[in-house]
Amino acid sequence: MLFTAVTFIAFTALVAVIAWWRTRDDDLSTQDGYFLAGRSLTGPVIAGSLMLTNLSTEQLIGQTGQSFSTNMGPIAWEVTSAAALVILALVFLPRYLKMGLTTVPEFLENRYDSTTKRIVSIMFLLGYLLTYLPTVLYSGALVFNQIFEVDKRMGVSQMQGVIITAVAIGIVGACYAIFGGLKAVAVSDTINGIGLIIGGFMIPIFGLLLLGNDHFLVGLRDLISVVPAEKFNAINPANAMAPMIPWPVLFTGMVVNNMFYWCTNQAIIQRTLGAKNLCEAQRGAIFAGFLKCCGPFFITICGLLAYRFFGDGLANSDLAYPSLITTVVPNWLLGIIAAVLFGAILSSFNSALNSCVTLYTLDFHRPLFNQTASDSHLVSVGKRVGTGLAIVSICVAPFVSNAPSGLYDFLQECFGFYSMPILAIVLVGFYTKRVPACAPKITLVVHVILYSISKFLPLNVHYLYVLSVLFPVDLALMLLIGKFKPRATDFILEDSKAVDLTPWKYVKPAALTCFILMLCVYALFSPIGLAR
Repeated sequence: MLFTAVTFIAFTALVAVIAWWRTRDDDLSTQDGYFLAGRSLTGPVIAGSLMLTNLSTEQLIGQTGQSFSTNMGPIAWEVTSAAALVILALVFLPRYLKMGLTTVPEFLENRYDSTTKRIVSIMFLLGYLLTYLPTVLYSGALVFNQIFEVDKRMGVSQMQGVIITAVAIGIVGACYAIFGGLKAVAVSDTINGIGLIIGGFMIPIFGLLLLGNDHFLVGLRDLISVVPAEKFNAINPANAMAPMIPWPVLFTGMVVNNMFYWCTNQAIIQRTLGAKNLCEAQRGAIFAGFLKCCGPFFITICGLLAYRFFGDGLANSDLAYPSLITTVVPNWLLGIIAAVLFGAILSSFNSALNSCVTLYTLDFHRPLFNQTASDSHLVSVGKRVGTGLAIVSICVAPFVSNAPSGLYDFLQECFGFYSMPILAIVLVGFYTKRVPACAPKITLVVHVILYSISKFLPLNVHYLYVLSVLFPVDLALMLLIGKFKPRATDFILEDSKAVDLTPWKYVKPAALTCFILMLCVYALFSPIGLAR
């Protein structure tokens, strides 16, 4: 255990030193320098940061737990994200970068009004603060409590050990986001991204080697022959309930849910808004799409491996991933794997925290409390606010243990309160000129009421079906309001000249290749592939 702890600390410190070295000369006293990395990010850095911002222990644990208890259906969260990233590259990024945005709500202010911007900013802040950040901390703490046996070594209960670990993770993550700005976050993400891809693949590889007595193919045959064929199927019945993914939602609710996450979610979009030009932003988004197609082979498959090793012997499906790690990873490598996972946790936590700080300082503090605030003052305020937000999220984290349907479904269902209206508001803002400022406000209120009602009615349908219905309702409501009460003047999307808008010349063939790869992965985990 001592060697594991030493290698863990050494690798984590190495990433921190590299991130500091790469950003030591950066000017973090300006708005663009701190919040958008000086608009200097390149495609590979954006792709790595997108991947690590998205990929953390809430996915590693949540999706592994889902596939452990159901089948390969959770690959939908990974593979179908490639389609959303293609849409991000082709539809959203040219418009975002043309306007020179710092935040997504900033576009809503330009298109509608400042009240709409602040309402959406509040929704993002509450969503990050009360659900996303605590879920990342809690899921990460589960892993590290299992690996380092914090509760046993300190003589406390498992929950107390998880709380102690969550506090430690929150403090380290906050330091990255608060004192390093987006550039430090993005650089550390890229390094940890490489480690996570390598380390992530090593876990199923070690598992298969263990099953096959050091023979990979023997272990693979063992997994395929012993685990029931239906566990390899990613195509679930239309009436399946969470945590299973019904096949019709892959073309409806899952599509729009992923579009919200990858195309309008501030924590994700902020990476692409920091691109040096449109070409690099599109390269980063498409490359991230290719990486998402790899997810089933080092995330979801781990649930089936855990099922092969433990059967029904785990009390909680969310323990499948940490239990698999401690079972298959050799002791000499456990510290490095733990450090890579720690990097994934930090990435999601500090990226979301950085986005929260950006939203508050630029959308609330400057316009409402200090309109003449200098950039250096905003950065100082942002650091203080980030500290407070980190403390709140650490306090909320233990309550995530009460999520009834597992970590990942809890997070996605919480997003449903604001995801669809925000996506509808942005799309209507892009493609119409006369929808007035009252439309998004009415739509947001109506959506929250309808989605809340769906939680109390005995509908007995998957929540993604509910989103499939509510999204077109949100769109139709906004368009109807625009028809009967249009704004007085046309909205014009003006070019801010912030970056070069020349598109990547290979964006369309790369997007098509990414889409084909997505279909191939689904064919593999279907009745025409491994689920025969």
